[in-house]
Amino acid sequence: MGRARAGGPRYSRSGDRRYLDLPVPFFAGRERRLRTKQVWRSRLARPRCYSILLVACLLVTGCNKYQHKKPDPTKGVVTGVVLCADTGKPARFATVALTAVPKEGEKNDQGDPLPAAEVTVTDLEGRFRMEAVDPGRYYAFATLDGYLDPALAVDPDKLQSLGSDRERHLYAIQQWKDNLVTVTVSVHRAAEISISIQRAAEISGTVTFDDGSPAIGMRFELFRKTATGDWATVGLPLMDSWTIQATSDSHGHYAVANLPAGEYRVCTLMPTDTEQAASRVCLGNVYRRKEAKSVKVAAAEIAAGADIEIPMSGLHKVSGTVQALADGHSITHGTVRMLYADDREPARETSLDDNGNYEFDYVPDGKYILTISGAQDDEKKENGPGKGDQQEQTTQSAPARVYADKEMSLNVLNDLGNLNFSLPLATPVAGGALDTPQGAQPTPQ
Repeated sequence: MGRARAGGPRYSRSGDRRYLDLPVPFFAGRERRLRTKQVWRSRLARPRCYSILLVACLLVTGCNKYQHKKPDPTKGVVTGVVLCADTGKPARFATVALTAVPKEGEKNDQGDPLPAAEVTVTDLEGRFRMEAVDPGRYYAFATLDGYLDPALAVDPDKLQSLGSDRERHLYAIQQWKDNLVTVTVSVHRAAEISISIQRAAEISGTVTFDDGSPAIGMRFELFRKTATGDWATVGLPLMDSWTIQATSDSHGHYAVANLPAGEYRVCTLMPTDTEQAASRVCLGNVYRRKEAKSVKVAAAEIAAGADIEIPMSGLHKVSGTVQALADGHSITHGTVRMLYADDREPARETSLDDNGNYEFDYVPDGKYILTISGAQDDEKKENGPGKGDQQEQTTQSAPARVYADKEMSLNVLNDLGNLNFSLPLATPVAGGALDTPQGAQPTPQ
């Protein structure tokens, strides 16, 4: 196989924890579902709890908003109407979801802080009907393109800091409480509700290259200013691990809709397979998020003119190989990151390919720290004798070898290749843990 380009489809299985293992969206095509499932499965467990509210609804395994249940006399019914608050007209083809009121000590097999119980879609009159709903108390809400979306309103970094499913559940509800309707479902009864959806803000602009040509198919990354002055990531990675699904069109125009009012920083991302691997240029035509200009947008307002220009020069390629120090074999699992040297702010991230290679394209001039972490070999499979008279062969797993973390300093002024790491095995410490020091400074070979 060739090199793993920044954004390649493989990810570290080792301690790099970025996403929860979420089900595949029911509305994705077969090829996209398979790819998405690979992304979620391999990016286990930095507990950022991305699937909240509607996102949780849409990601529930087997969820199909167009498949209606049959009436069940042992359960209840929820009916109602969804209206657009700005026009008073029916919200046609809006998605309506129910999520159960949180309970003490609740656990969620999918890891979702607010899993959906039911989901459906409204008709031409804005009406909906949910059959065979389990009795209990629920929160109902609706979403429609152009209106507020809970997936873009919550702070995933805050969710990360919460320790239990119930805490995350309650936090998500608190963040979206003004858009939730409480409903109690009883056996063999119909509960009637009315839901109002609010027109959202939008940020739009044009992305061009510095020669004037439109930048087509660019992805985007947004950060919203919090009450504490920090900048929180906006959006949840639904498919292919992108937090924002908008892309620039054939003229370089883009629009990010469904946003709550606030102050935002906007960055455009070069097309790659993952957001973490992409090279970014932010509003103000700068590479770093902290140097980007911001734009303020009010509720229901369109903030136009958020234009970004991508430079054609001063971008380079950084590549290398990761090997075992003992025998020189290629290490096939691990995460390679580029950090800005002045404050170790993350710049880029990718994973090793099957030959132990990594590669970053479009790296701007500057000083960086290149790190390798979570490096390990494939899990070994060993044959052993089976049980019983037939003594059949059985396959047993041997623990994968884990290697020390390392880093090197870089001054990128041109293309840099053969930035190779030779890693010793991680040193066992008391309690069975592994010591993976990062102090080593390997010399490019």
